Amino acid sequence: MATRQPCRQKPSPCRIRQPPEPPLRLKVVGLFKSSSFQVSKTIAETLKNNYPTRFEDPVIVPLQEFAWGQYLLERKRELKGETWVYSSYVICFVNDQLLGNVSDLKKWAQKVWDVVDIRPSALYEALTLNYATKFLQDTKHDFVYLDVCIDLALIGRMIFELFCDACPKTCKNFQVLCTGTAGFSERGVKLHYKDSIFHRVVQNGWIQGGDIVEGRGDDGESIYGPTFEDENFAVPHNKRGVLGMVNKGRHTNASQFYITLQATPYLDKKYVAFGQLIEGTDVLKQLEVVPTENERPMLLCSIRDSGTLYA
Repeated sequence: MATRQPCRQKPSPCRIRQPPEPPLRLKVVGLFKSSSFQVSKTIAETLKNNYPTRFEDPVIVPLQEFAWGQYLLERKRELKGETWVYSSYVICFVNDQLLGNVSDLKKWAQKVWDVVDIRPSALYEALTLNYATKFLQDTKHDFVYLDVCIDLALIGRMIFELFCDACPKTCKNFQVLCTGTAGFSERGVKLHYKDSIFHRVVQNGWIQGGDIVEGRGDDGESIYGPTFEDENFAVPHNKRGVLGMVNKGRHTNASQFYITLQATPYLDKKYVAFGQLIEGTDVLKQLEVVPTENERPMLLCSIRDSGTLYA
């Protein structure tokens, strides 16, 4: 009788365990008071909540209007033109790769992750208002505005953030000059930027205004008296839109101010910067291109009104 051979089990192939995929990094950058930014922020947070191991904590970057415009310019150069025509107020990235705007994020979240956003637009409007209010309050800064005219035609409003934590005395001077609440000085000067002019435009440098005496650019007055001291030089002139005080030498600040048109590091340690433009990008552009003669605008560039915001 034939000997029965024992059954031999086939060796099972070795299973190579694949390393887990690294979590995805979502980044949302946008205008802080835009509802599309709020929608994108919510979707990014929902993806993290639904898939905690597949996503890192989302990177949320709220920007004010002026900073958003500058950010887009930088991204356009880095992305080699992909965003040269970009009309949305939010831009989304996955692992630093451009995904797109809020619609692109919605489609990607639904198609790949089965996340559908059904929240009503009215809810997002309310969330946006609350978020924007808290965002500004959290800065602990003051905000002021200048309504600007060219040839008596209103062209828009510039809004400035004042760094009152860094330069409280300088910021108070500018803020009170915006409101006019100080009345008149001892020599009868109305301490108010309203109806004053921008008397100088330095190409690739700055625009200058605030001579509340005659508007010639050789005078001015602070709320503390004719002049006051340089508070400090903590704020650098490192970008477009920096707000600073004009002087005639050390410790001669009055009411004249400037707004930079690009980074002007040569002004550091000489002039006190104390704020930045946060809204009014187009207004600054229009002032910048006004024709000049010896740096003086050939059209009347004036401040129709000024005051405080978000107080």
